[in-house]
Amino acid sequence: MMGTAVDTGEIIIILSDDDDEEDCEEDISYSDPSVLIVEVEDMKKSDCVVSPSALDEDLVITFSRRAEVLPHARYDCPLHAFTATECEISAPAAGNQLMCDQCFCYICDKLASSCQVWCCCGVCHCNSHKRSDFWNNLRNCSLLGGLQPFNLTLSEIDSHLRHADTMLQSFKQGLSAKFSAFVKGQTLEQCGLDPSNQRSLVFDYMPVYEFVSSFLNKADKQEGRAAAIMRLGAAEDFVRHFQAFGTYISQSPHANAFECIPVLLQRVIVSVRRQMVMTDLTPEFIHKLQDFYRRLNFPAELKSVKNGLCVRPWDDVLLVSVLKGQNVTGVRKGKGKKDHLIEQSSIVLLRTELLQRQHRYRELCRYLRVVESDDSQHRLQQVRDLIPFFMCMDGTLTGGLHSLFPSVNAPALRFTPHLFLFYLRLFKTATAPEVVVSQSAELCLSDAAWQPIKDAVPLPHVVLVRFALRVQRCCSAVFTDSQCWTSLLTVVNTLAAVPEPSPQFLHEAKVVVESILLDQHGSNIQIPRFFQEVYPDQALLLLVTGALYSRILSAALSPAVPVLKTFTDNMWALRWLWDRLSSSPVRLISFGQEISHEAANMTDSPVAVKLYS
Repeated sequence: MMGTAVDTGEIIIILSDDDDEEDCEEDISYSDPSVLIVEVEDMKKSDCVVSPSALDEDLVITFSRRAEVLPHARYDCPLHAFTATECEISAPAAGNQLMCDQCFCYICDKLASSCQVWCCCGVCHCNSHKRSDFWNNLRNCSLLGGLQPFNLTLSEIDSHLRHADTMLQSFKQGLSAKFSAFVKGQTLEQCGLDPSNQRSLVFDYMPVYEFVSSFLNKADKQEGRAAAIMRLGAAEDFVRHFQAFGTYISQSPHANAFECIPVLLQRVIVSVRRQMVMTDLTPEFIHKLQDFYRRLNFPAELKSVKNGLCVRPWDDVLLVSVLKGQNVTGVRKGKGKKDHLIEQSSIVLLRTELLQRQHRYRELCRYLRVVESDDSQHRLQQVRDLIPFFMCMDGTLTGGLHSLFPSVNAPALRFTPHLFLFYLRLFKTATAPEVVVSQSAELCLSDAAWQPIKDAVPLPHVVLVRFALRVQRCCSAVFTDSQCWTSLLTVVNTLAAVPEPSPQFLHEAKVVVESILLDQHGSNIQIPRFFQEVYPDQALLLLVTGALYSRILSAALSPAVPVLKTFTDNMWALRWLWDRLSSSPVRLISFGQEISHEAANMTDSPVAVKLYS
């Protein structure tokens, strides 16, 4: 359909004539893709006059305007033809030196008119194009600058990496000057020493060490990828340093290059490792960092750290299968080889920290059960002892309790009194502090508020009693500690005063309690069902009291008064304990003396007075 001029000063050009007449009668919005609104620029009415013969045509072009030329590489210029060559640099190929106002230099990435070597013999940027490996490599060298050794692509470069490159190049120049001054040495007079020997020189690496340390401090403040580039770029230079030997080596701290370089390199390794595990660096970027590090020219004394950045990415097939519970051995077979999940203890600690912060406790437990360490089994065992805690934080208190007592190397064997009290409170209240820890001792040192554990339910008293007696059986430190006994007795005495059971039950309880405590078959504590049928609360109280009787017989219990005070509401259980002690008169007398001496130093000890009387 032919376009016509309208009173509004606009021309409406209908691009398609497929629509029928009914469709044309409908309202047509400016957003309709079949309508193009063209502003009229100084058009005379005579320009729009259509000849009668043209009216018979289906489509008539009444107005046109040359398209605006946008910025483009020289080889894409619509005005000047381009002749492609592979690596012609001696002279411009046929017509390649021609350019329009919007032509860009492919190598310099700026207007061709601003390129200083557009037609220079031996360079000739006018011949460059994207389909040549030679020109692509030259472009990368030009645009990547000092980042090229990292094998980064232009699409990966952002303002942070540009800034890091600028800082790194400035650092390299400064470091070169510092190291040159170090190798040159200083005279004794310059160091404020006796200049009697004019030929003697003093070599002090400390200014170099401080210069590198200052740069690494700046790297710590940069964005993740930029920080990693700066750290490894600095390492590339200082690992090649050497100790200059002369008459004297300064006695100042960090004066010896052989001692300083490993310290600086270890700082770089630790920082970059943490980035690889704890931050959102992509696996592709991590691989490029590792490849760069492996290519560093390490001296013989540093060969041991050549694999310092060998860290599995989080998307590693074996690691992912372990975290998902699909692999419970930590071994993956493929192509005739076995891949074992072995990581340095420092990496295990970093993964443990991150998974805790992400509340991925179940995956953390799977990982710790199978991972092996190639440098510190003791450190790995300390982290594995936290598996029961992590299981509890996942809401599985029963599973966490059972994992304290495996058949081999049980974490409960290494309990301290404070750690026992921590787990007793956790199991009793189903609460815990939200902390990030790397060993069990840190659980007891946290000041964090205790919060309810999601989906967790407090364990019954009978389970708490079994737990405590099992720990006492395998850990002497808990068995002898007075505070542990006080807390356990508080559990079984927390209910309102329970009625005193029948004399027959009290008499029979002596035999039953003794058989339970002396039963060494299996690690669990077996409580007969009949013992709890009639007096369930009283039975638990007597069982713990019977265990306390064994503790008193074994050695002095100090302080004893807080332990005895827990019986305030159930004095019949205290009399039952006294009756048991009467079978050992010598120990009964000595225990009474201990109570008497302790009570004498206390202002309020009614339980102790009653017991002693």
